[in-house]
Amino acid sequence: MGEARRRNSQGLPPRQSRPTAAAEVDNAPRLAPWLPLTRNQADRFVAITTRGAWIGIAALVIFWITVRFIGPAAGWWTLADG
Repeated sequence: MGEARRRNSQGLPPRQSRPTAAAEVDNAPRLAPWLPLTRNQADRFVAITTRGAWIGIAALVIFWITVRFIGPAAGWWTLADG
């Protein structure tokens, strides 16, 4: 017997569906009335791009150290300037 029939035969009300995470509404104020971005979305964008910038800077430093010091020391290549 299905769940709906069992609940009906026992006199229970139909089971309520759970609200999904996508159904949550962001009630933060908008940046501009004509722009569909809220203040929370703008803050989240700034946080993500700042984190990405720091990751990029760290990757560039690691790459530079590898090219300038680790590669020549390991004998993988020689530097043109020295």
